[in-house]
Amino acid sequence: MAHDEHISAIVTALERRQAILFVGAGISMNVGLPSWTCLIEHMLADLDLAQSSMGRDATYQEIAEYYRLKHGSLSRLVDWMKSEWQISPEQLKNSELHRLIVALDFPLIYTTNYDANLELSYQAFGRPYARITSAKDIATATVGFTHIVKYHGDFSDPDTLVLTESDYFDRLSFDAPLDIKFRSDAFASTMLFVGYSMSDLNIRFLLHRLWSIWQQTGLDRHRPPLFLFMHEPSEVQTHVLKRWGVTVISGDGESSGDSLSRFLKRLVEQCSAVAPDQ
Repeated sequence: MAHDEHISAIVTALERRQAILFVGAGISMNVGLPSWTCLIEHMLADLDLAQSSMGRDATYQEIAEYYRLKHGSLSRLVDWMKSEWQISPEQLKNSELHRLIVALDFPLIYTTNYDANLELSYQAFGRPYARITSAKDIATATVGFTHIVKYHGDFSDPDTLVLTESDYFDRLSFDAPLDIKFRSDAFASTMLFVGYSMSDLNIRFLLHRLWSIWQQTGLDRHRPPLFLFMHEPSEVQTHVLKRWGVTVISGDGESSGDSLSRFLKRLVEQCSAVAPDQ
């Protein structure tokens, strides 16, 4: 069966509690949250600007930078995002993707999503977790719980949000407390990225940076596996990512959400098959 070897590697890492799940916006969009396109449209409307005035290639980070310059802060935008980017616990409990993520019991989940849907999913299914958004959280997080690391910040603390172009540039040094934690965790863990598009330059930078660090050690043959799940990866994406030590796992469903659900179900089934008898 396709990807058996990759699934086995991830399951083994989960058994050893040396596995990281990295969750992107695609997971939230599958339960109805707005896309980045919606965010851009809202910011432009709030700024009374037409899309054409920003150029076809304007990113949401660039527009958010302009938004902060014009309004003096992002508070109004964050309030809108907090209102629009949330769904009820009942909806999350009915989300197959969120149920499967919780069932897999990753010891560490990193996410670039600002919303609290992962945390609410753990609450909905009665599973303990610790949310990490700062150096203080790193020091005080309860051991033994799943740690959900909000890599680009959290609505509960707007100052932590990595949203504007300047915010992203400031993180390029890769030496903020959460970056230091991630480097340490990544060196010891098998990683699975889900819900990402490879048009996301921030994630491409992260993957390239990890590869570069391992190359510098001269010990890259000892690097734990790194997987990225994509519904329909292109040949270009697959080969470029392979150069960076990333194995692309392709989906076989009718949509991105269906493909990922099928893949995560196989992981859950394999974990159940190798679990010790109770």
